[in-house]
Amino acid sequence: MKLELCAASLDAIRLAKKYEFDRIELCQNLEQGGMTPSPGMIEYALAVGLETHVLIRPRPGGFFYDEDEVEIMLRDIRECKAIGAHGVVVGIYNEDGWIDRDALEKMKRQSDGIEMTFHRAFDDLVRFEKGMDKLIDLEFNRILSSGLARNVDLGLKNLIEMREYAAGRIEIMTGGGVNASNIARMRDEVQPDAIHFSGTQKAVLDEDSKFRENVLAIDEKKLVRILQEFGRDVRI
Repeated sequence: MKLELCAASLDAIRLAKKYEFDRIELCQNLEQGGMTPSPGMIEYALAVGLETHVLIRPRPGGFFYDEDEVEIMLRDIRECKAIGAHGVVVGIYNEDGWIDRDALEKMKRQSDGIEMTFHRAFDDLVRFEKGMDKLIDLEFNRILSSGLARNVDLGLKNLIEMREYAAGRIEIMTGGGVNASNIARMRDEVQPDAIHFSGTQKAVLDEDSKFRENVLAIDEKKLVRILQEFGRDVRI
């Protein structure tokens, strides 16, 4: 069972390396749910030796994108592949609220040779079977999900059913509200292929500046507690 850190800062990249995470989902602007990071940030994560999967998300909000936004996403995927990223993380729906197969086929062609993850946009589905079948048919590597719920605690039953339905055809990675109090339960009851979390808390960046910002910043103590509860022998 792999552990993936949602890394949205240089500090997160450094801690992912320090605590030997299996991989990272690299993004920025976690306060808005995460956006595509800069090429420089991708190169930095790769340079320190991390398995790096890059979030492809051009804006905050929902996951219906117009043609121009899809074109930007395709360009970002090409750039990630050229830089050497190990995978990309995407999610897109059509106007009818179903997974957009046509757009995903284009993204799949652009990403040929690297892995593809469908992110928590999956949790906007009412039922998971049809969506999962479509992603399996498209040869996606994994789905990141909180079980069609706001967080993994509420989606626990669905996560177990998703893992059983997947039956090894696609990886199921739990994420969304994973913390020290529930990661052992995720490990033991859901038994997913991977667990995804950020280990962040609200913080004020550059408090004394006129340009201070409220952010979600990674917290090393919180991160270590989660890893310890999972069963890894780590210390700060």
